[in-house]
Amino acid sequence: MGKDILNLEPKSLWANFYNLTQIPRPSKFEALARDYVVNFGKKLGLETIIDEVGNVIIRKPAAPGMENRKGVVLQGHLDMVPQKNSDKVHDFEKDPIDAYVDGEWVKARGTTLGADNGMGVAAAMAILESKDLNLGLIEALFTIDEETGMTGAFGLKAGLFKGDILMNLDSEDEGELYIGCAGGTNGNAKFSYQEVAVPSDVTALKISATGLKGGHSGVDIHLGRGNSNKILNRFLWHAAKKYGLRLASIDGGSLRNAIPRESFAIVTVPVNIKDDLLKCLAEFSVKVKKELASVEPDMKVEAVACDLPKFLIDEKTQKGLLYAVYACPNGVMRMSNEMAGLVETSNNLAIVKSENGIIRVMCLLRSSVDSAKHDLEHMMESVFVLAGAEINFDGQYPGWKPNPDSPILKAMQDIYKKKYGNVPEIKAIHAGLECGLLGGVYPNWDMISFGPTIRYPHSPDEKVNIATVQKFWDFLVETLKNVP
Repeated sequence: MGKDILNLEPKSLWANFYNLTQIPRPSKFEALARDYVVNFGKKLGLETIIDEVGNVIIRKPAAPGMENRKGVVLQGHLDMVPQKNSDKVHDFEKDPIDAYVDGEWVKARGTTLGADNGMGVAAAMAILESKDLNLGLIEALFTIDEETGMTGAFGLKAGLFKGDILMNLDSEDEGELYIGCAGGTNGNAKFSYQEVAVPSDVTALKISATGLKGGHSGVDIHLGRGNSNKILNRFLWHAAKKYGLRLASIDGGSLRNAIPRESFAIVTVPVNIKDDLLKCLAEFSVKVKKELASVEPDMKVEAVACDLPKFLIDEKTQKGLLYAVYACPNGVMRMSNEMAGLVETSNNLAIVKSENGIIRVMCLLRSSVDSAKHDLEHMMESVFVLAGAEINFDGQYPGWKPNPDSPILKAMQDIYKKKYGNVPEIKAIHAGLECGLLGGVYPNWDMISFGPTIRYPHSPDEKVNIATVQKFWDFLVETLKNVP
């Protein structure tokens, strides 16, 4: 049962995390979680503020004798990514997460767990409510809508904080300290289509690419996992040329920052060619499964008969879409020359969806190098403009430039080595952290990011390692006790 989580150590952190799992909080619908945190702060008698955009700030004064320590801002985001398996009945705006203990991990049944970033929020709450820790000034910043637009970070105003150090609690590998992250841009392509009549001599099929692992489009992009939009489009492109396949609708992916796991298309094909197309699809499925055998063992590409659609997408638009999606860059574009193993530039072809005369193709472009990000924008623009689509880019957010001479970095390296006998790894992350935006508003902040070990965020396989939560907590507490 989920309440087994309450027996885990440290109890305060896990209790706060469990309570968060019981509150629906998908991006843009985190009002209940915000209210919960506001009431939490007020019950503790702490100064609690909701800023103009909806972020929550809770301030805990320095303990007696600790007033001379630098103030620390503990930061996490309230929202979570709503992803579920197709056979799971779950409403992320109404239903709690069904979290449970599975050996060394805490997982969720059929949905994302919300450890990203529930763990960071819960840790900050545990610090705020602690009565036996002798600490300096603590300010907790709980931002909104990090996962879909970083709305809270974008809207944060200057002059709200007294602290000098920002600890972002949104990283996903214990024993690693992050000092930089990639910036990002949303790519939005749009095709306008005409609805044309369905011929009388055709049959309809629903073709799907499912069973893929998905994952975080920053953290997991280098793993070479399949992209369901790319896989489905690859077959549709071939079948349109060879068998006269016509597209009625398409629906693939659901979130920009999640590698798409499932994609579906309603198509028609001449009745006398149906068997040939199904044979071709079976051969295609075997071929792609072989290509991705080591990373996508559960992938399926299949077709089932369905009712004839009311209309088809006009042939010119169909051709433009299939060619553009085939050619659109996806995955890792370039690795970093400065930091071994770090992705520099990537694109996630996240969503392809037709509705009401419009087909939208949505991507998330990331890079730690602005010029490379702009080059990728131009590459994508070239593909879609040539295919007859409109395209724009929005939601740009900056990267966080590493500072290897950071004082808090030096202090945390020393603390970690004394406590655990080894030096933590110093890294930058290809995902977008809020630090880039927050540091622009508060340039005086000395920033660092760390957290427990979380695997497969942004997918229903998300899980957090129990032992590393205790280690993360102990390290956080020891660091706060020894702030300069």
